Amino acid sequence: MPATPTSATVFEPAMGWPAVPHGMSFKEATSVAVDGNDNVYVFNRGQYPMMVFNQDGAYQSTWGAGDFNRPHGAYVGPDGNLFLIDDLDHSVKKMTTGGDLLYVLGTAGVAAEWQQGGIFNRPTDAFVSPISGDLFVTDGYGNSRVHRFTAEGKHVLSWGEPGTGPGQFSLPHNLVVLDDGRVVVCDRENFRLQVFSEEGEFLQQVHAHRPMAIGVGKGEDKAIYVGEAGAPPVQDGVPGLGLQVKVLDYDFNDIARIGTGVRSEKPDSFIAPHGIAIDSQGSVYVAEVAYTAYGSLQDPPREVISLRKWVRASG
Repeated sequence: MPATPTSATVFEPAMGWPAVPHGMSFKEATSVAVDGNDNVYVFNRGQYPMMVFNQDGAYQSTWGAGDFNRPHGAYVGPDGNLFLIDDLDHSVKKMTTGGDLLYVLGTAGVAAEWQQGGIFNRPTDAFVSPISGDLFVTDGYGNSRVHRFTAEGKHVLSWGEPGTGPGQFSLPHNLVVLDDGRVVVCDRENFRLQVFSEEGEFLQQVHAHRPMAIGVGKGEDKAIYVGEAGAPPVQDGVPGLGLQVKVLDYDFNDIARIGTGVRSEKPDSFIAPHGIAIDSQGSVYVAEVAYTAYGSLQDPPREVISLRKWVRASG
């Protein structure tokens, strides 16, 4: 059970955040990233694939129209540049926060052989180690691997294969590297987090309910934030099965829970948590594949909420 919450670990939804300009929409915000100035980058599947807001939710800019096949993951590295993961383009693009391309990993538009460990087949997420400075990429829907690259994009090593044992994966979906060098991977369809060294050595596994998203706090916020997907169809609607963000310490003990654990468009709930970012004030941003999981199934199909901000409770 979660530890007794304090004001530092109780979260409230930020109502009406962000202010999306008239005539623009996300369709669904698949991922979210925050830079060193707490600007928020929303990678989405709408007409404007990158939309930028400040911490207060005021619109800043947009870019990337026509440049992406299917936005999936976004992450701001320690050098202040973005890594954007396009799963159907089979590529990871390093770009400035203004949209200038720096380099591409993978062969854009060309998939590696399915489930054979090449680079890439529908990659999902990326994260730069605070220890080595190397880039780690989960790969993903058409592979069962984690790849490691130097900061310049040179391949260092890979690990993983399909399966349920230690070091095996069933859809490695998102990852972070902690400040002690541990690599934590959302092994989504195996219902667990797997923890490795940077060399790919298996260290431990932790149960989670279809973990789709993971983030880490900044500065003194030594917490891990895990977004859990909802139940499979046979258990659809059963409360308490995913549809929350778990807040964990570095020993993977529960600190807090965010969300009701029931699928809803209400501000205190989730539909399909898919990406997480945390700003310098400890606010939590959650992007959701809400159109894919819910909105597209409505009659008629409609866009539903896919980006939420949660702030730490005062008092």
